[in-house]
Amino acid sequence: MSRTLLLAVHNLHGETMGTNWSVRAVLPAGMSLRDVQDGVQRTLDRIDGQMSTYKPQSALSRFNLAPARTWHALPSECFEVVAHALQLAQASDGAYDPTVGPLVNLWGFGPDAPRLSPPCDEEIQAARQRIGWSRLQLDIAAHSLYQPGGVYLDLSSIAKGYGVDQVGRYLDGIGVDAWLVEVGGELKGKGRKPDGSPWRIGIERPGAVSGAVERLDQLSQVLTLSGRAIATSGNYRRHFQANGQYFSHHIDPRSGQPVPHRVASVSVLADHALQADPLGTLMTVLGPDAGLAYACERGIAVMFILHGERGLEERLSPAFVEALAA
Repeated sequence: MSRTLLLAVHNLHGETMGTNWSVRAVLPAGMSLRDVQDGVQRTLDRIDGQMSTYKPQSALSRFNLAPARTWHALPSECFEVVAHALQLAQASDGAYDPTVGPLVNLWGFGPDAPRLSPPCDEEIQAARQRIGWSRLQLDIAAHSLYQPGGVYLDLSSIAKGYGVDQVGRYLDGIGVDAWLVEVGGELKGKGRKPDGSPWRIGIERPGAVSGAVERLDQLSQVLTLSGRAIATSGNYRRHFQANGQYFSHHIDPRSGQPVPHRVASVSVLADHALQADPLGTLMTVLGPDAGLAYACERGIAVMFILHGERGLEERLSPAFVEALAA
């Protein structure tokens, strides 16, 4: 019997960043499953320990509470994520903005208590005074970030994607050549299963129960992941309703308001989950028209699922259509 047929796909799972992680991996003969499990957990714990706004001692929390006009050295991984977030903020003219944290918290989707009613206009305007990615400065040589005063960074739209990439790098480093990593719905795959088949994943239709998809008609699209990542941002799970109105957890940093309900979910394909994760947020904020225009100009593979007059509708960029055929 060949060595390939002796190999099996091992399933690992745990908790991180307020959500769950899972790994499906083809391990070399003799490799300890427990050691791999512990290594993945350590990798994610390190990232969460740097970038969590829920942990007072994280590097990010310390920066957020720092006095005005001070510089702060960041761990290399946290600095890499902040730098990428600021690049996207600049490229999108602030439609994506990692300093949106005060608004996220105000609307009840951060570490503070959830809300049962929307904030008043005065509260929104006060929070908006603290928003603005361009107020930050990076010292690349020193891996330092400037706190101008009152800026509150929120990396929840990018940290999980970065975690996926880092777990993939960890697995590569210990000699695992085939894996599928998922953190809170963000995924990346590499290699193939022992039978030669690719890693296949389904994009869940909004409204399906999380983790309980049992039929193909509960999936919008099915595609393969090999050397690429996918991130899906959905408005249909984290929200609240008040006086018959729906309020999404995706906040437009330019207006201080939740994005409209018409966008049910957005899925983005990219080489790295670090790229795909925040692009999903950006596409949601921009909406289908401006978002598809942005994606087409830059060759981004994106799929919007929208609430239409006749139910759910899909709108795909040319790059996403091409990826489905791959």
